[in-house]
Amino acid sequence: MDGLASFFEYIGRQSDDLLTAGIQHAIYLVTVVVSATIVSVSLGIWTRNRPVAREFALATASVFLTLPSLALFVLFIPVFGLGFWPPFVALFMYAILPILRNTVTGLSEVNPAVMESARGMGLSSRQILWQVQIPLAWPVIIAGVRVSSLLTAGIAAIATLVAGGGLGDFIKEGLSRLGLPNGIEAIWTGTVFIVLLALLFDAMFVLIRRLTTPAGLR
Repeated sequence: MDGLASFFEYIGRQSDDLLTAGIQHAIYLVTVVVSATIVSVSLGIWTRNRPVAREFALATASVFLTLPSLALFVLFIPVFGLGFWPPFVALFMYAILPILRNTVTGLSEVNPAVMESARGMGLSSRQILWQVQIPLAWPVIIAGVRVSSLLTAGIAAIATLVAGGGLGDFIKEGLSRLGLPNGIEAIWTGTVFIVLLALLFDAMFVLIRRLTTPAGLR
């Protein structure tokens, strides 16, 4: 109980810094996930009828995900310097694969009979894409966006090591003060609020999926 009281007391003292770090972390989440969604969905649409290009895009995105996160963050310092951009670019690269794979999967799983029916009704290829394929694939695509948001929330903690800010600042501070007063509390604060922020964004995407998915597909 003393440890829990100390934890909440630490949060109370650090409320201003916690709010600032939380906003920085949320900015990474929003900018990275939105950018990765636009690029990945566009790439998935462009490669839907191009098997070689599709496999190349998926393989490249898979390679991105295997790169060590800390090394990737540091590699971009000579190009972008310290601060926001190295973490953003690295997180963007990590966020692509789940959305791209789900976009490809969702589009490929649309029943060919449904598309033939749409053609029989006189719809053009573009109309079939936007009025049939995308709506039917959307629940699968948004599931990929949810995975990317959770992935981004966790890895963004490393941004603190390249002066990128975010809730990882508390974890870094706690590790530097390990064994000293408030060291453990700082680590727990960063960890708990990263999890809470990830769950908040996940719930937001669940709501978006429900509001944007046709009733018959829910």
